[in-house]
Amino acid sequence: MQLRYNYRVYPTSGQREALARAFGCARVVFNDALRARQAAREQGLPYISDGDLSKRVITEAKTTPQRAWLGEVSAVVLQQALADLNLAYRNFFASLSGKRKGRKVAPPRFRSRKDNRQAIRFTANARFKVLDNGRLRLPKIGDLAVRWSRALPATPSSVTIVMDAAGRYFASFVVQAGDEPLPPAEAEVGIDLGLTHFAVLSDGTKVAAPRFLRKAARKLRRLQQALSRKQRGSNNRTKAVVTVAKAHARVADTRRDWQHKLSIQIIRDNQAVYVEDLCVTGLARTRLARSVHDAGWAGFTAMLEYKAARYGRTFAKIDRFAPTSQTCSVCGRLDGPKPLNVRSWTCPCGAVHDRDVNAAINVLAAGRAESLNACGAQVRPAPVPAPRREAGIRPRAAPCSTRSTEGTPVPLGRGERQGRRP
Repeated sequence: MQLRYNYRVYPTSGQREALARAFGCARVVFNDALRARQAAREQGLPYISDGDLSKRVITEAKTTPQRAWLGEVSAVVLQQALADLNLAYRNFFASLSGKRKGRKVAPPRFRSRKDNRQAIRFTANARFKVLDNGRLRLPKIGDLAVRWSRALPATPSSVTIVMDAAGRYFASFVVQAGDEPLPPAEAEVGIDLGLTHFAVLSDGTKVAAPRFLRKAARKLRRLQQALSRKQRGSNNRTKAVVTVAKAHARVADTRRDWQHKLSIQIIRDNQAVYVEDLCVTGLARTRLARSVHDAGWAGFTAMLEYKAARYGRTFAKIDRFAPTSQTCSVCGRLDGPKPLNVRSWTCPCGAVHDRDVNAAINVLAAGRAESLNACGAQVRPAPVPAPRREAGIRPRAAPCSTRSTEGTPVPLGRGERQGRRP
């Protein structure tokens, strides 16, 4: 399994200039290659291959006075920028043909120097190295100071240097990590995700929603108002933009840290975890959009999925249209839809249900059923020969023909009369 390990990097002023130069060169190569392919399409020319494109926008461009400064950065950075464009085109074509599942992928767009996130990638060909003193050596940039929060489990195959909107630098290593199965656990859990309670487990445990964005809304509003008062193009406005970005980054980091701790706790305590396949994109278009984005359900389920695969647990998503909140978990009766203000209800069988706990129990039951089906359980009844009276073929009836029988009399069976249905 490939995992990413992110570490904070603290470059010097000279190294920041070198990184900015590398960001700019990678962006120019990406835009030049995209412009070349768009021009070829407009002129009716064949699609430019990856090799020809690399020769045109990198090798030959370095010999021209307009792009001679591309030689000041590592060639691997430029090649990886071109690889990103090729991957974007492949994903776009696969989405058009239907080979790529999920939402439709848009064609590549031009990169801007004003983008909130800038990144460059070094592969093993660039010969980057983690030195014995803990610094990261990058070609034509220097030795970067890294804050190692934990050790790398293996030798990284690539490293990506990222600068976010808050002006922070990170080194993201791609590592081939082996599985670390945890001791088997007997418990299995179904999870019902919500807004009042972030997660309700099938054992009755309720995890309150932290609402990090709501708690920071007052501070963010004040910072955003201060930003709107700054004159456009001024240095004070640039500083205010960074201040707002840092406040948002603090909220995102806090949410991510909390979700990591909750997800690993659930994975350790349960052998199987089942959740609903929520349509977060659709829910984000409703009046609850801010609360939905603040909850971060998609990121949490992604954490559960990859951690379950790494630690030897079972993870599955049930059908999003399953009526988990409408079905009695005791007798299986479908009681019908209920408004959101109804938090508990009584089934005609006499069972009193908490809405969220009952839904979590139904999620667990549906997940177990899907797991059994996937393991080879009988889903449909075995084929049984139909009785003669239900076979649909009358004795002594004429055999079927592949030719058209319109206007041709059909032989009748014994005892049948014209105009009367058998």
